[in-house]
Amino acid sequence: MELGTKIKKLRTDQNRSLTEIAAACGFTKSLLSKIENGKTVPPIATLEKIADALGTKVAALLNDRMQSGTIMVKAEQRRDNLVKTDKGYSFFAFAVERSEKLMQPYLFVAHKDEPQGNAYTHAGEEFIYILEGEMRYKVGDVEYTLRAGDSLYFDSVEVHSLTPVTDEVKYLGVFAK
Repeated sequence: MELGTKIKKLRTDQNRSLTEIAAACGFTKSLLSKIENGKTVPPIATLEKIADALGTKVAALLNDRMQSGTIMVKAEQRRDNLVKTDKGYSFFAFAVERSEKLMQPYLFVAHKDEPQGNAYTHAGEEFIYILEGEMRYKVGDVEYTLRAGDSLYFDSVEVHSLTPVTDEVKYLGVFAK
């Protein structure tokens, strides 16, 4: 089942309106409708807000088969399943099958020539670790230049944004609530 379809099904199963969920998330009914109809793929911060409003986790929106225990992801699974957002980056969510996890790790790939400059904010804490490339990452009023091997840990309720310096930046992001 597609992401938007899953969101719509969860919302309608809860007998909740587009207006109610959009208001709980802090964005327009039109945006939620576009997401549900597959016309836009939202950034992770938006998915976090939708999942919170629906009383679930992002992993449940991205996967139908929940399980417990150890989850292994082969490199080819990761390469073949990057989700491209409309915000200028792609992501892969690790271990989405694992239910009741305390953190959600992601692989992000951002490109210099694609739209950026979006500011994100969501509940929890975030850790990022740069795998390849260079980017500027702003948290609150402070901007950091990060290269391969550098990391940041911050409260993700603080407004944050990124700007790739090199053509491509790959980084690991771990979100926790």
